Amino acid sequence: ETLKAFDREVNAFVDYMFGPRDARVRGWFLLDSYLPTFFLTGAYLLCIWLGNKFMKNRPPFSLRPHLIVYNLGITLLSFYMLIELILATWEGGYNLQCQNLHSAGEADIRVAKVLWWYYFSKVIEFMDTIFFVLRKKSSQITFLHVYHHATMFNIWWCVLNWIPCGQSFFGPTLNSFIHVLMYSYYGLSVIPSMRKYLWWKKYLTQAQLIQFLLTIVHTLSAAVKPCGFPFGCLMFQSSYMATLVILFINFYIKTYRKAPSRTAVKEAPVTTEIKNGFHKDYFAAANGLQNNKKAQ
Repeated sequence: ETLKAFDREVNAFVDYMFGPRDARVRGWFLLDSYLPTFFLTGAYLLCIWLGNKFMKNRPPFSLRPHLIVYNLGITLLSFYMLIELILATWEGGYNLQCQNLHSAGEADIRVAKVLWWYYFSKVIEFMDTIFFVLRKKSSQITFLHVYHHATMFNIWWCVLNWIPCGQSFFGPTLNSFIHVLMYSYYGLSVIPSMRKYLWWKKYLTQAQLIQFLLTIVHTLSAAVKPCGFPFGCLMFQSSYMATLVILFINFYIKTYRKAPSRTAVKEAPVTTEIKNGFHKDYFAAANGLQNNKKAQ
C-alpha cells in the first residue's frame, strides 16, 4: 500500500509538471507509471558500482559468444526500427520540417509503436555497460557513456507518454541507422580475424556527431515554422542534444587528436581473451622469445 501511494504521488507530480498524457499509449507496457523506469535506471547505476567492486580482484571475462549474440540482436532490432519508421512516416505523409501529433491517423499509432520499441531498447542497451564491467573495460565507462544511457531511457519514457509520434520520429530514425553500423562494428570487433577490417571507428564517431547536429537542426526547424508540436519539448530536445554534441566532441578530441605518449607506445596491445590470468598476447610474446633463444 505504501508503494502504491508513493507511485500515485510520483505520477501525479509528473502529470502536474507536463500536463495530460497522450491517451493513445495508455496501458502500454512500462508507460503508465514512472517508477519502473526510475528503478531500472537506479539498478543500472547500482550494478556499475557493485560490479566494479566485485570485479576488482578478479580476472576479466571474455564473453565472446554472448557479445556476438547481443550485438547481432541489437543490430537486427535497430534495422527493424529504421525500416518501420521509414515506412510508417511515408504512409502518414509526414512533413520533414514539422509534423504534429494527430494529423496522420493510424500512421501516428504505427510510429508510436516503433518508438515504444526504441524506448525499450534503451533498457536493453544497459547491457553495454554491464559487459564493460565484466570485461574490466573501465576506460570505456566514461561519464558520457553512463550519462547517455541513463538519461535516454528516462527521456524516452516522457516522450512516449506525451509526444509519442509526429516530430519525435526523426531522431530515432537517424539513431537506428547509426546503431545498425555501431553494433555491427562492436559485434565484428569481438572476432579476432575481423579486427584488421575495422578501420572505420573514427568515422563512426563522426557519424554520431553528425546525427546529433542534424537532430538539433530538425528540432529547431519546427520552432521556426510551427505546426502545433509542443514548443517546450522542442527546446528541451535541442538542449539535451547540445550536451551530447559537447561531450562527443570532447571524446573525439581526446581519442583521435591526442598524440600517443611514450608509455602508451611501449605498452603491449590489450586483448579481450584471457587464459589462466594472462592475455594471449603474453603467451605469443613469450613463445617468440623462447624460439629466438633456441635459434641462437
